[in-house]
Order: sequence, then C-alpha cells, then structure tokens
Amino acid sequence: MTSKRPGGVWAPAITPFRHDLSPDPERFACHARWLLANGCSGLAAFGTNSEANSLSVEERMALLEFLVAHSVPPGCLMPGTGCCALTDSVRLTAHAAALGCAGVLMLPPFYYKGVSDEGLFRNFCEVIERVGDTRLRVYLYHIPPVAQVPISLALIERLLHRYPQTVAGLKDSSGDWNNTKSVLDAFSGAGFDVFAGSEVFLLSNMRHGGVGCISATANVNPAAIHRVFQNWRDPDADRMQEQITATRAVVQKYPMIPALKAIVARALADPEWDTVRPPLVELSAAQREALAADLDSHGFTLAAQI
Repeated sequence: MTSKRPGGVWAPAITPFRHDLSPDPERFACHARWLLANGCSGLAAFGTNSEANSLSVEERMALLEFLVAHSVPPGCLMPGTGCCALTDSVRLTAHAAALGCAGVLMLPPFYYKGVSDEGLFRNFCEVIERVGDTRLRVYLYHIPPVAQVPISLALIERLLHRYPQTVAGLKDSSGDWNNTKSVLDAFSGAGFDVFAGSEVFLLSNMRHGGVGCISATANVNPAAIHRVFQNWRDPDADRMQEQITATRAVVQKYPMIPALKAIVARALADPEWDTVRPPLVELSAAQREALAADLDSHGFTLAAQI
C-alpha cells in the first residue's frame, strides 16, 4: 500500500449493474475516473453506497482489479473489506494490500449484535495477523445506524496500541458530530486520521483536526465538496459548507443509493444506471421526477460539477 496517508474527499463509488443484475465494470471504471477528475482524492469502493454487501467476494476482487487495470491508481483506492465471515475479510484485505491500495475500510463483523469489544478486538487482530502485510493500513468503519455494531473509543485505543503502524484511522458514519469530535479529541494527535461520514460535517471535521470526508453524495457533488475541503480556512468556508449541506439535504430525502443512481442516470441519459440489486428498489418515476425538480430548484446539475 502507498506510504502517503489518504485525505480529502473520497466517494463510496456507486456500483453500476446491467439489467440482468451483473456488475458493469466498464461503467464502474468510467464513473471512478470521472470522480477522480472532478474533486475526489480517492474512492472508497465497496462502501455502503457501493452496494458492497450485495456483491460477492469474487465480484469485489474482479471489479477492483478492473479499476486498477483501467487507469484508476491503486493509491486512490480504499476498498471496503469488512465482512461477517472472518475468512472473507482476510481474502479481500490481502487482495487490496497486494494491489497496493491506499488502505482498506473495514466494517466490524455486523451480523451478531451486542458483541463485546473483546470479540471485535479479536476479529480485527485476526484479519491483520492473517494478512501479515506491513503495507496494510486499516481504516475502521463506524456506522452504527446500519451495522448496529459500534466501534468504541476503548477499542480504538486498544487496536492502536497493538498495531500503531497498521490501524490508520476511522470513518465516522454515526451521524453524530459529538461522537466524531470525541474521536478527534482522543486520537487526532496520535497519527489516527478521522474522516467524517458525511460532507455535512466536513468543515467541522477539518477545524478539529480531521482529514476529510468519505461521503455518499461525493458521487454526484464532488467538486463543490472538494472546494470546502480545499478552502476550509477561508472566510467564505461557512457559506460553501451551507451549500453542500443543502444539496445533501435534497438527496437524502430519498433512498440514498437509488437516488444517487437516478441522478447519474439522468445526467448521462442512461437508464441502466438506475438498476440496483434486490432487496433495494429503484426510485419510482414519481420519485425521480420529484428529485430532479428538487435539485433543479437548488440550481444543481451533475454537469455543473465538471
């Protein structure tokens, strides 16, 4: 993996599917290159909004290899590798390390609820030890609204003590700024990099020692979000933050993954982009029209990001 630490705006790149529900690697690579050309520092491929848990281990590995083979630098990739099965997490993590990715974004094993920090500690340790690659950089993925398995401050401290060169940071998708701030207060001076899980918290995160955001709507609003990251010290930063927060508010009125795909489908006049894997369902025609009208009323178009 690369020695440069990731920062900036990262997108959990949405995964295109064909009508038969098979992944479309060509569209995926095209979207990835567009994101990198329009404000994203990197891609958290196979994050939540990539429909990662609807993809098999083999599909994820094949898609990641396709990105690297089609002009997406591995140093711009932080694939999600945390699975319920320990051996799946090990396979995906070792694969990402071998490709030279900047890091991996690792969910806790999320099927069993109410597990102890001891159990989670053992899981992360097993993955790191079994991969056994000194290049590996792990970014913990805290998303209790979805996983319902939190990553506590005590667990972070224990992992940092055991693997100070490997456990590199955290994405906080709790939706709770107080939680993000508590992580920053505890660890930002210890070589532990904190990404906000939404651009809504980007400016606050930067002002308190964070390194950027990994956010769903970076799939469609990368340039504006990047401007906040790039200019967070400027007097105009609060106004720019208000603008990206307003756009996020429009998109998240709808189911997030179908909404992101609907925006891309509309911009490219490519209805196949609307396809999601069950159990997700694409937006209805009425929802697509309402979303388009909402975005138009805010002066937002995907083309304006270019």
